[in-house]
Amino acid sequence: MAWWKAWIDQEGVTVKGSPHFNPDPDAETLYKAMKGIGTNEQAIIDVLTKRSNAQRQQIAKSFKAQFGKDLTETLKSELSGKFERLIVALMYPPYRYEAKELHDAMKGLGTKEGVIIEILASRTKNQLQEIMKAYEEDYGASLEEDIQADTSGYLERILVCLLQGSRDDVSGFVDPGLAVQDAQDLYAAGEKIHGTDEMKFITILCTRSATHLMRVFEEYEKIASKSIEDSIKSETHGSLEEAMLTVVKCTRNLHSYFAERLYYALKGAGTRDGTLIRNIVSRSEIDLNLIKCQFTKMYGKTLSSMIMGDTSGDYKNALLNLVGSDS
Repeated sequence: MAWWKAWIDQEGVTVKGSPHFNPDPDAETLYKAMKGIGTNEQAIIDVLTKRSNAQRQQIAKSFKAQFGKDLTETLKSELSGKFERLIVALMYPPYRYEAKELHDAMKGLGTKEGVIIEILASRTKNQLQEIMKAYEEDYGASLEEDIQADTSGYLERILVCLLQGSRDDVSGFVDPGLAVQDAQDLYAAGEKIHGTDEMKFITILCTRSATHLMRVFEEYEKIASKSIEDSIKSETHGSLEEAMLTVVKCTRNLHSYFAERLYYALKGAGTRDGTLIRNIVSRSEIDLNLIKCQFTKMYGKTLSSMIMGDTSGDYKNALLNLVGSDS
């Protein structure tokens, strides 16, 4: 399924929240779990992974009203490591969470381009606008300007283009003539010449709708006798290649893209916990069930079985609750 169709599909949601919800007893349970010496992690998992994000915000309000303390700060002081990182992620309202992930990717030494590419290439225009608004409110800076200050060259250009959210035409209208023209332009910009006209690739990938691009990729394959992915791999490298390929993957099938992100976060030595946490938390109320189905199709094993093999303790239990059952 292409990405612009994926927005909130009820079958896709793994975390549905509590039907008979009352924030006050939940806040009290959390307070008791963290009071005195030692912490009852299981009680924290039981409450926070079984509530929707909107419900967690209500619990935080109730916690402050009843106990005069900030819930997120209290959780940070009681928990540690990856488990803390996951639980704190659950407490952020969605757009503020993505703004925080982008901010963290750019602050300090070195930029985590992968995080910026993942978020910018996979969100709709409306979501990007909300993320920019949250970023400005929380960090007093413009997301676009920070990206420009932190990246350079064609990578900077593709990220700024993606941020404009111009590929969001939901009408599904495709002009076949323009699709053929775009495919010819891409071929002329890459395979046909020595060197690559990167801007032509960036403009077409970032401004055409997903339905239109699917047609362009088909036409491209007829002209070039190879897929657009293969051409991108041979014509570009590094973060620019990753950004272009991500746009193509999200256009072809958003759920496959996230399944692949989760698979590589878990595969091999060491776990990329940042990627794992971000994608499970941010997709749990959108389409994580659909991502799980795609994951099993692509890799012949379930997401939860890989999480069980790769993580441990409270961190593992909380992740498994968010991912939900395999049925």
